[in-house]
Amino acid sequence: MESVFIRIRGIVQGVGFRPFIHRLVRETGLKGTIKNSSSGVELVLDGEREDLERFLRLLPERAPQLAVIESVEAEYSPEPRGFSDFRILSSKTENERNTLISPDIGICADCRRELLDPRDRRYRYPFINCTNCGPRFTIIRDVPYDRCSTSMARFPMCPDCDREYHDIENRRYHAQPDCCPVCGPRVFFLDAEGREVPGDPVETARARLKDGKILAVKGLGGMHLACLAEDEQLVRTLRRRKERDEKPFALMCRDTAAAEKYCLVSDEERAVLESFRKPIVLLKKRDRAALGHLSENGYLGVMLPYTPLHVLLLGEDLDALVMTSANLSDTPIVYRNQEALEKLRGIADGFLLHDRQIQTRCDDSLCWVLGGKEYFARRSRGYVPFPVRIEGSRGGILACGAEQKASFCLSKGDYVFPSQHIGDLKNAETLAHYEQQIRHFERLFDIRPKVLACDLHPDYLSTEYAQNRAEAEGLELVRVQHHHAHMAACMADNGLAGPCLGLIWDGVGYGTDGQAWGGELLAGDYRGFTRLGSLRPIPLIGGDRAVKELSRLAFALLWESGCGGGEIPGAESYEKMLSLGLNCPGSSGMGRLFDGVAAILGIKTLASYEGQGAVLLEAAAKETDRVYPVVLEGEPLRFDWRPMIREIVRDRDRGEDTGVLAGAFLNTLTEMARRMCLYGAEKTGYTDVVLSGGSFQNQILMAKLPAALESAGLRVYRHRRVSCNDEGLSLGQLMIAGAAVGAGKDKK
Repeated sequence: MESVFIRIRGIVQGVGFRPFIHRLVRETGLKGTIKNSSSGVELVLDGEREDLERFLRLLPERAPQLAVIESVEAEYSPEPRGFSDFRILSSKTENERNTLISPDIGICADCRRELLDPRDRRYRYPFINCTNCGPRFTIIRDVPYDRCSTSMARFPMCPDCDREYHDIENRRYHAQPDCCPVCGPRVFFLDAEGREVPGDPVETARARLKDGKILAVKGLGGMHLACLAEDEQLVRTLRRRKERDEKPFALMCRDTAAAEKYCLVSDEERAVLESFRKPIVLLKKRDRAALGHLSENGYLGVMLPYTPLHVLLLGEDLDALVMTSANLSDTPIVYRNQEALEKLRGIADGFLLHDRQIQTRCDDSLCWVLGGKEYFARRSRGYVPFPVRIEGSRGGILACGAEQKASFCLSKGDYVFPSQHIGDLKNAETLAHYEQQIRHFERLFDIRPKVLACDLHPDYLSTEYAQNRAEAEGLELVRVQHHHAHMAACMADNGLAGPCLGLIWDGVGYGTDGQAWGGELLAGDYRGFTRLGSLRPIPLIGGDRAVKELSRLAFALLWESGCGGGEIPGAESYEKMLSLGLNCPGSSGMGRLFDGVAAILGIKTLASYEGQGAVLLEAAAKETDRVYPVVLEGEPLRFDWRPMIREIVRDRDRGEDTGVLAGAFLNTLTEMARRMCLYGAEKTGYTDVVLSGGSFQNQILMAKLPAALESAGLRVYRHRRVSCNDEGLSLGQLMIAGAAVGAGKDKK
């Protein structure tokens, strides 16, 4: 007989790991103890060497689906401890925490079956959960992950739940959120004035929905606004109340079969849609022109019910509900009951709420499925706070992100913890949420930053936060150029050390020369970069006004290309401003080129949300072989878009199909990128190309461009674990700051 001390690190709390270990110990004939610690899970086992080794061999093979084992350390001792049985001990709190926390998990098949079984004691109970599903990240206050450290602390278990909790054979063995109608949270329905309505709250809500009402529904990480998806007038009422005129709404469909009424669903998309993470998946509409009141482009964002309450709400007869974040434009999602009653008054006609507190806001994740994997537009519920592991990354760094689609990253050892979706840092509410989440992550993961990284842009609130904190706490501050951060983020996402080429296309980023960049070819690594290629700058008539008033961009492109533009309202004023160089800063932003061409083609002239022109241009594009002239010249190599614009205008004025012209524009960008990257490869010898920036959310480009580059002999890498838009660039900031700090230490 011997003993072994085992330390397991990873996502091993809140995922049924200790019950799994208990069963495996019994199977292998061992005895001992297990407990959660702030670093993961610790075991001490007695047994013969052969049985102990078998246990360690089976451990990773049979671990629960939700568990992620990062490391297993085993220390043998020739002296057994003399255990007589196997016991789960109280959790251990250590000075340093290294625990990984599970994301929230969608309802599992077993709990769903019990939820709908009239014979089950949890029949129609909206908070049914087990070790395989339910809330995690959004209810935790602190680690170790025990009930007393979650929102469930105020709900003592009844004798029946307590018996399940301690029963090794039960699926709820040591499930921290375990509860039932006797001892757990309750759901209730309030009318528009905040008065509780008697009767079954879920059935009341269903009746109100069927009657054409808009409801606030409390989910895992915040409130949703819900209404019947097919009622066009009702959805337009929701748009007016929420002040969201045209931006697409997400749907919650009862099941995949219901989703297929509206959308095409591939096998790969089905797998992601039905996965335990339950993200919103962007699916192609069956009819691109249909359901314009929900989405004006060719996609619908669809998710399946991920809480028991959602399952009950849709029932067997509601195919789809609009399920959009409950907030006013540009403010964080509402997540507290009283806050909902105050802020959603006049928007919601009723409130389906419950009394389990949400500790952490967390929006729904949003993705396409590309190559069988998620390609994120927003990485949040179901994925956060799962870390990105990067060998050799440096700990103790806080990267503060950008302004739009704000996020942050914290590092500890080889782990990088990207935050959930925060929103655009444009107001005090979002900034307060951002700062609160930084503090929460630092506490949960026991990270005390020594280095801060931020964007070069002097006016970003994230930059101001980093500057103020660095000064107040005496921390080192590393300022990172926006597009270099994008490039580094995609490198880190793919485990590349560099050097490589970075094709970075987005709306805008502050350049090292003080100008607005956005359609860039960079070469370099985490330590630095060279700007090899760009676009001919586009004059932004009126500065930031051109980002919304796309006709200003159209006029600038036409005027610079010698195509007139007198038919555009305000042309005389715009011409004067351009002639005098009055408030017309140049921008090499690819997003601005998309917007300007969208306006020239009559697709969109006034944007109500960021990137709308580009989104609608993609939706309008048709397949064609046509490619417009690609003129590359200068140093750095610049794409002169004027010959292309002249031919687009010629074809438009001939009355050619707008969709074909939009498709030809995308073909031209693909060919331009191919030539520019080949130029970069010839100049540097680098053959790895990373693609990053919000413009690579365009799925036509993502279908054509990698193939074009690979056929030219280049290796192409896209984002896999973080978003390609500004939400993902904090990862790049962190890697660049780590390299800068390391270089400084090396010099010393």
